[in-house]
Amino acid sequence: MKTVFVIVCLMFFKTSLKAQETEELPYYQLPEYSETYTAGTVAARLVDAIGFRYYWASANLSDDDLSFMHQENSRTTGETIDHILDLSYVIVNATLQQANAKNDTSLMTFEDKRKQTLYNLQIAADILRVSDDISQFYIISGERKTPFWNAINGPISDAIWHCGQIASYRRASGNPINPNVNHFMGTVRD
Repeated sequence: MKTVFVIVCLMFFKTSLKAQETEELPYYQLPEYSETYTAGTVAARLVDAIGFRYYWASANLSDDDLSFMHQENSRTTGETIDHILDLSYVIVNATLQQANAKNDTSLMTFEDKRKQTLYNLQIAADILRVSDDISQFYIISGERKTPFWNAINGPISDAIWHCGQIASYRRASGNPINPNVNHFMGTVRD
């Protein structure tokens, strides 16, 4: 399993570097679905779904969109973007079998945060997709290891929730999502 893990990571990093060079971001469309249903392929598809929804919810956001706040004492869209970035680190760290740490994102632009979130999700999904046993993945916080079950009902579900929140906020701020996005099929009509 470790060999497969290393090979997948190397393949991803090579693909990721190429995408970064050409500024292609993952999740413009959902990747092809797997031929088989396994715990790993299903978990990967959940993470891919976050990536696709996040790609389109966060595409072409203006400064006005990022500062939009639904009501007093709620998060702005920009703060929600930050939260989803944090969630993406928890998800990818679980699949990389790394402990979570506080990431300093204070110098990152919105575009940097968007890219990092999408790349984090792609790495996690690629690892899950080839995993025979996702019980090996934990959310690690200090000495505490929480089973992957909690990643599903925690950061994965939370990220999906917040993608919908961004979509709703941007509609309210006058910049709705591209109407050609088909969330059911994971595609974009021309």
